[in-house]
Amino acid sequence: MVRLLAVLNVLSVVILIFALCLLFPLACSFLLGDGAQTAYDEAVVFTALAGALLWAMTRKHRRELHPRDGFLLVALVWTVLPAFATLPLLLYLPELSFTGAYFETVSGLTTTGATVFSGLDALPPSINMWRTFLEWIGGMGVIVLAVAILPLLGVGGSQIYKAETPGPMKDTKLTPRIAETAKGLWLVYLMITVACVLAYRIAGMTWLDAVMHAFTTMSLGGFSSHDASFAYWNSPTIEAVSIYFMLVAGINFGTHFLAWRGWSFTPYVRDPEVWLYLLVVLGSVFGIAYFLLANQTYPGFWTALRFAAFNVVSIATTTGYANTDFNLWPIFAPVWMLFLCGFCTCSGSTGGGIKMIRAELMARQAVRELTRIIHPRAIVPVKLGGATVENNIIFAVLAFVLIYVASFVAMTMLLAASGLDIITAFSAVIACINNTGPGLNQVGPATTYASLNDFQIWICTIAMLLGRLELFTLLVVFTPGFWRK
Repeated sequence: MVRLLAVLNVLSVVILIFALCLLFPLACSFLLGDGAQTAYDEAVVFTALAGALLWAMTRKHRRELHPRDGFLLVALVWTVLPAFATLPLLLYLPELSFTGAYFETVSGLTTTGATVFSGLDALPPSINMWRTFLEWIGGMGVIVLAVAILPLLGVGGSQIYKAETPGPMKDTKLTPRIAETAKGLWLVYLMITVACVLAYRIAGMTWLDAVMHAFTTMSLGGFSSHDASFAYWNSPTIEAVSIYFMLVAGINFGTHFLAWRGWSFTPYVRDPEVWLYLLVVLGSVFGIAYFLLANQTYPGFWTALRFAAFNVVSIATTTGYANTDFNLWPIFAPVWMLFLCGFCTCSGSTGGGIKMIRAELMARQAVRELTRIIHPRAIVPVKLGGATVENNIIFAVLAFVLIYVASFVAMTMLLAASGLDIITAFSAVIACINNTGPGLNQVGPATTYASLNDFQIWICTIAMLLGRLELFTLLVVFTPGFWRK
C-alpha cells in the first residue's frame, strides 16, 4: 500500500501536467471560435482538480521511486491519462459512449491511429487538433516528458525512463543525466516536427492541416482531420513529404540525437538497425509496386509505385495513413504490409511492433542454432553492430516474442469467438498490438472500428496498450511476484 501511494503521488503530478496539455486545444478553440471551448474549459478544470486532490491525499508518501515502482507508474499513466483525455470528446459529443471515447484516446496516446470517428471533416478543428496532439505527446511518451520535469520536484526519473523506452537495450544512456536525455530527445523530436510542418505547408496543406498531420506523422500515429486521409489532397508532392518524414520517424531517435549533437551521419552508419530497416521497407515498396502492376491493379508502373510507396511505408512504419483503399488490392499486398508492421521500425522510434533489432537478433539466434546442430562444440556468439550480444538479452527477446505471439493468438481467437470473421479479427489484432491502425475487411482503411461491439472494442484497446508498453511493462504488474515484498 505504501508503494502504491508513492506511485500515486507521482501520478498526480503527471495528471497536473496533462491538464496543462489540455490548454493547447482550448487555445485553438478560442482562436478559431469553433464552439468547443466550453468542453475544454470543463475538462481542464476537472483534470486539474483531480490531479491536485490526488496530490494532496498522497503528498506525505512522496519518496524516490524503486525499479518496480517505475513499471507500476507507467502502467497507471497509460491507462489513466486516456480517461482524462476523453473529457473534451464526451462533453462535446454527448452521443459518444465512454467505450468509444476511451478507445479513441488510447489509440491517440499509443499512436495507433485506429478510430471510431467518422465525419472528421465536419468536426470542430480543435477536436481534431486534440486527437492529433494526443498522438504527438504519446509519440515519444508523456512519461519521458515528465522525466525532464519531475527531477525539479525532487522525484527521480531513471526507473520511469527505463520502463517507458522501447527496445531490448534500455540501459544505454545518451547523456549522463536522465533528465538531460529526455530533454535532448524531445528537442530533436520538436525540431523535426517543425521541419515537417513547414514541408507540408510548402507542399500545399493549410497551416492547420500541416500542424495536425506533422503531429501524426512524427508520432507515426496516423490520425487525420479528413475521412479520406491523404486521398483528400490527391497530391504526389504531399505524399512524398509524408513518406520522407515517416521513414525518418521510424529510425531510433537516440540515433537522431547523436547525429544532431555531433553534426555527423556516423551514428546512422553505425546503427545496426537503420540500413536493414530501409532495405526491407524500400525493397517491399518496389516489390509490391511490381506485384500491383503484374495484377493490373494500376495501368502503369509509376502509378503503381506511387500508391505502393505511400501505403507500404505508412503501414510498415505503423503510421496508418492511406491514399487509397488497399483492402481492395490482391490479398498478398495488404497481408505483406501488415506483416511488415510487426517488426520494421527501429527500437527507440515512435513506431510499434517488436522492432527491427529484435527481429534481427531472432534471425541471428536461429542461424546460431543451425550452426550448433552441424558443429555441436562450436562457440558461436551472436553479434550485432560488431559487438557480442549477451545471452540474457537473447533470452529476453525470445520470451518477448513468445508472449507477443501468444497474446496475438489469444486476442484473435477472442475476437473470432465474439462473431468477427477471421480476417477482420486477425488484422484488427495485428493493427492494434503493433499500433498501426487500419486492418482489413470491417476495419480496413476505408472504414472505422465503430462497427465493432463494446467487447471487441475493449479487446482492441487492451491490444493497443500491450503493444505500446511492449508487453512486459504492462504484464509484469499483474504477476504475484511484483506485489510481494
